[in-house]
Amino acid sequence: MVNLEWFRTFKAIYETGTLTGAAESLYISQPGVSLHLSSLESYVGYKLFDRTSRKMVSTERGKILYNYIQESLCKLEEAERHFHKSTEKEKPTISIGMCFETFQFTLESYLPTLDFNVIIKFGDYPQMLSDLDNGILDLIITPQKGDYKGLIYTPFFKERIVVIGGAKTSTEELDPLLKSRDLSGIQDWLKHQTWYGTTGDMEHLRRFWHINFGKRPDFKPNYIVPNMSSIIRCLSGGEGIAVIPDFLSKKELDSGNVKQIWDGYNVIENTLYFGTRKKTMYLEEVMQIQEIFLKEMVNENHDK
Repeated sequence: MVNLEWFRTFKAIYETGTLTGAAESLYISQPGVSLHLSSLESYVGYKLFDRTSRKMVSTERGKILYNYIQESLCKLEEAERHFHKSTEKEKPTISIGMCFETFQFTLESYLPTLDFNVIIKFGDYPQMLSDLDNGILDLIITPQKGDYKGLIYTPFFKERIVVIGGAKTSTEELDPLLKSRDLSGIQDWLKHQTWYGTTGDMEHLRRFWHINFGKRPDFKPNYIVPNMSSIIRCLSGGEGIAVIPDFLSKKELDSGNVKQIWDGYNVIENTLYFGTRKKTMYLEEVMQIQEIFLKEMVNENHDK
């Protein structure tokens, strides 16, 4: 039996001209729209749209189907508006993309206080940018910008990539080497330390080493852990070092459980951006999330 939601989705695609537009008008995800359309096309046995890079163009059979169901669907939607009684206002749902550590150190503790639903997605930044442009995500926190005309990038924070160590990591031998800018001696000291790294991303270490020493690191970390949060927990109160963004270790630095060992002679800074679409129906919710990031990352960093 045909699902009436397939027809409603078909009507939305026909009227908006895009899968993204249909998803926004129906308050569902774009993959959901694509699934409804493919299910309907399989049911009727022919294509309803020709897909171009910018628009969904109705086929002749699609036009016939639209003219046949449009009036009936409008009547059903009108009946729904008149006879549906809701005891409470439906909560909007927004989807946000960022790295795991950024979520854990900023937004995680605020989730129970929000008056709307949130879906968090972790992944690589190019995919997040694509998902934002396609309407799958509503906001991303990213150090990268893509070539998407429908997206806006608002800079809000600079993270510095630094060497941190556990509170018990001795730097007595390192300090004079740093003062004399003895690059060979600094390298040798660093390589003889106990290193922590992450499973999925060693880019910070490679970049820091290349910028300051002009080559790739010729060693591997002693311990590979799932993420940077694990690194900080392992270092806390003990020994060992790692290269990570400074803001991730702010609370442990303030408490004295870890310490910042070296910024590098060539400081590495990444600008973090709020990535949003130029048109969004969730502007109020997105702004509320942005205010949390400004409070947690910008204002507290200035107070440090």
